[in-house]
Formats: sequence, structure tokens, C-alpha cells
Amino acid sequence: MTNKFDKKIDVMAAFSPSAPIDKKALFAGRIGQITTILNVVMQRGQHAIIYGERGVGKTSLANVIHDFIVGRGRAIKVAKLNCDAEITFAKLWKSVFKRLPTVQVQGTVGFRSGELQSCLTFDSKITDQSGPEDIREAFEHFNEPTIVIIDEIDRIQDKATRAKLADTIKALSDNSTPVTLILVGVGDSVEYLIKEHKSLERALVQIQLPRMSDNELFEILAKALKSVDMQAGLSVQRRIARLSQGLPHYTHLLGLHAAQNAVESERDYLVLEDVQVAVTDAVTHAQQSIQSAYLRATRSSRDNLFEEVLLACALADRDDLGYFSAGDVREPMCTVMKRPIRIAQFARHLNCFCDPERGPVLQKIGEARRQKFRFINPMLEPFVIMSGISQGKISPEVPEETSESASIEPAPI
Repeated sequence: MTNKFDKKIDVMAAFSPSAPIDKKALFAGRIGQITTILNVVMQRGQHAIIYGERGVGKTSLANVIHDFIVGRGRAIKVAKLNCDAEITFAKLWKSVFKRLPTVQVQGTVGFRSGELQSCLTFDSKITDQSGPEDIREAFEHFNEPTIVIIDEIDRIQDKATRAKLADTIKALSDNSTPVTLILVGVGDSVEYLIKEHKSLERALVQIQLPRMSDNELFEILAKALKSVDMQAGLSVQRRIARLSQGLPHYTHLLGLHAAQNAVESERDYLVLEDVQVAVTDAVTHAQQSIQSAYLRATRSSRDNLFEEVLLACALADRDDLGYFSAGDVREPMCTVMKRPIRIAQFARHLNCFCDPERGPVLQKIGEARRQKFRFINPMLEPFVIMSGISQGKISPEVPEETSESASIEPAPI
């Protein structure tokens, strides 16, 4: 085996837990969504919005779209922008045009007829008074198709900016302007854009990005390990996938720490002991915001069940939108506590998790007795499970079948 330190550096480069993937070679899964986006790009007048929970890989997907197009005889410009809470319509488009290459256009309105204009950029032409038609006219000067990726649109606070952005999509679509906007945000992003323009449903293709399947997470792990000439058996893949809860960040994080432990042990293959070490490292070195959210949600001056109830919530069955009921929490709660538990014994805790005093960490919808809950930050769920493993509250094993609610065995993950 090569020098351990050099090998660990290679492993660090193969896994990307802290930053979105930006290379096609390391991207895995999402074939259906990629196909839909490519269909949008190839059809003039259509635009797309990629939405889903935080941490499911929306930005990574947007980052690699260009790589799936280049090399097929098509010249396409790409500009990418991340929104923030202070962004305005003018700032947004100034930033976009700064990221686009200088263009050459044939003379049109404002230029002498037939004169070729070179070294022309458009960011200087955008003012606070610019509107959707100004953006459309700017793109009409471009000689080749353009993709504009606008990430984190849910962070746009200014209502006028959101309304103008919706109007811009409508204007670009109605005129078949040679530019494709790919917007990226959480689920609510779709609602606030569509309500500005009901007719946007025709022009804006909505692409939901659910949590990844186990097979897609296997592919992430296999690609990264292959790039450093390492392997992992099926039991290791399953353990990492189940711990990741469909979130690629945790597959990268656990894969990174497990592979580094294997390197330290002078192996080119991962074993379950490597994953257990990775769980401890992942909990110890988790993002401060995640650790703080967990501590705030579970802290109490008296002996309580907050840690156990939050763990049971993370283990509960969820619907497609991530929601679970109190009834869904009961079975994992029984297993965590190693004795039968009634809903009344932890119902108060669920409501407490929805209060500002404890974060909140859960969001609640529905009427009394029919309420459903979900984690506000999905990234907290795997951390809660791994914390439970580290504290010995649940087993790291991944059984083939879920245990019965009254079982005294450790809770499955």
C-alpha cells in the first residue's frame, strides 16, 4: 500500500461531504431527474425548478448538468448564482451577466445596422429600474444557447424580486428566448413562484428531488472508492446507506471516515468496524449547527425522555414528504426503551420539539389527534441516529426485518 498519508489525501479528494459535487465523474444516481432537465434544456421556452429537502443533492445535480451536454456538438454558456437574503432583482441579474462570457452580437436596436459589436457585456446595463423585458432583450443578443442556474431561491426575501423573477420566466418562455433558467430551492419555492403566475406551470417544469435510494447511495460509495482503488462489501454498503437516511452528505461523510480508518489499518477494503469508527468520528466532528440543534432540543435539568423521543422520531416511518405521526413513533420508541410505551407518554415531547424553546427541530401540521410532524432540518435525522448508536441506545446492526414494538432488542436502523 502507498504511503498512508498520501492515500488519506486521495480519500479526502474522492469524498465530498462538505461541498456539492461539481464533476460528472463523481456524480451518482438521479438518472430520471437528469433526463428531465436535459429535455428542458433542449426545448426552447421551457425552464425548470429543482426542489426538495435540504441535503438531498439539488446543488450537485445542477452543477453537473453542463457536463452532460458538452462534447455533443453543442456550445452552451453557463452562469451560476447563489441567492442570499439581501439579493434584489438588479443585483441578481448583474451577478448573472458578470459570470457569462463576453458576447458578440449583430447590430440591432441601438447599433448601426449590420455592424458587428464585440466585447459587449450586459451587467453594466442592468439598473434598479430594469425589469423582465430588459433581461429578455439582453439574452436576445446572445448567439448561442445559455443556461442560468439560480440556486437557493428560497432565500430571496424581497417580494418584488420574486414577482419580477416569475415575470422574467414568463417573458423568456413566451418569446422562446435562447436561455434556460434552472432554479434550485426547497419545496416552498415552487409555491411562491407559481402563485405569482399561474401560467408558469406550462413554462416551468417542476422536478422534485426525493431522498436517494439505497442503490443510488451504493453508487456514490462505489464510485468514490473505485477512484482510490478501494472496495466495500455489501454489508458495509448497506450499513452506510441506512445510516445516511437517503442524504448523500452522510454517505460521503461516513465513506470518508471509514476509508481513512481502513487506510490506517493498511487495508484496501472497508469492514463494518470501519463504519463504527466513522459513526463516532461523524458525531464528534459534525457541523456545529447540527450539534447545537441536537443539544438545544434534548437538554433538560431533570431526567427526561427528550433524547429517546427524538431518536424514535428519527427512526420512525415517514411519508413521501417526510412527515410521520405519533403512531409512527410508538414502535421505535418501544424498541429504544426496551419496553412497551403508550403514545400518551411521549406526546408532550413531540409538541415541545415544535416550540422555539427547543429549536424548534420539528414542524407540525394538521388538527389535534391528526397531527403530523417532520424534521425542519433533515440533516439532523442521521446525526440523531448516529448519536444513539454512539451512546449505546440502539445497535449499529442493520437487520433484514424490523423488530416488533414490544421487543427488548436494540432498535434497528
